[in-house]
Amino acid sequence: MTDQNRPPALQLGAALAAAVLVGVLTAVQARINGALGAAIGDGFLAAAISFGSGLALILLITVSASAGRRGLRLLAAGAGRSIPIWMLLGGLAGAVTVATQGFTVATIGVALFTVGLVAGQTAGGLILDRVGYGPAGVVAVTVPRLVGGLLAVVGVVLCALGQRGEPVAWWMLALPVIAGAGIAWQQGTNGRLRQELGSPLSTTVVNFAGGSIALGIAAAVSVAINGMPTLRAEPWMYLGGVIGVVYIVISAALVKRTGVLLLGLGSVVGLLAASIVLDAIAPPPAGPSLFTASVAAAVAFVGVVIAVVPWRRRAR
Repeated sequence: MTDQNRPPALQLGAALAAAVLVGVLTAVQARINGALGAAIGDGFLAAAISFGSGLALILLITVSASAGRRGLRLLAAGAGRSIPIWMLLGGLAGAVTVATQGFTVATIGVALFTVGLVAGQTAGGLILDRVGYGPAGVVAVTVPRLVGGLLAVVGVVLCALGQRGEPVAWWMLALPVIAGAGIAWQQGTNGRLRQELGSPLSTTVVNFAGGSIALGIAAAVSVAINGMPTLRAEPWMYLGGVIGVVYIVISAALVKRTGVLLLGLGSVVGLLAASIVLDAIAPPPAGPSLFTASVAAAVAFVGVVIAVVPWRRRAR
């Protein structure tokens, strides 16, 4: 059956399944980066390895595509002139997120990290939309968006109250929320940079390059202070960067078919569900119980739905 004869519902169903896969891969990446950080004992170095391998792969993909090469030429011509420096700093938020995975996930688990990430991203998105930071300009803070943001934060509180095992340091609870807010800022920055470059691939290269430089510096400082750790880890622990590139490319291909809303909801479903499954398979030493994490994830997802779905009354 050709694409022209294929039912639209089937096409949309496949796209939504791929959107859920994006979220699953995001959760798997968090587990991998967290495991690598714990294995080598240096979260900064683990994050630098993950980002560096991702940069090498996305750069190879970009130079292989005509649109990617065109975007890189435009970047080289416009950097320092028409393109302001701050538009090139989106990768710093990605660097913070990957470093946070390396420092926290092995201890608190993927579920608590994910709920904190969703809460920070939802709350940060509300603030940035209100001030008009993104390419869409000023977006009003409506009651549903405010309620959705508060519910996402409630999910973090539930995780904090339902801790088991070893007590969790407050900074391990705060870092995922900060990383989520950084992702919201990164999305707005990338949206404006994409308008300038006209290529999502070259925008992704800018992000990976900036994050790799920042994490490389942080890793060098960490090694200078603490010494070079032994890079003895399972081979699968070095796949975080590759998985990151895979779900970024899938997202770029899906958004034209699903739209931002369905892509976001599908990925959140996959992210929250996979995080609970991963923690059930390999329970972390601290963090919430499986029941608490499931309830918190459900509350956070409801908050995301309320925040992003356009609740409009149907005209009679």
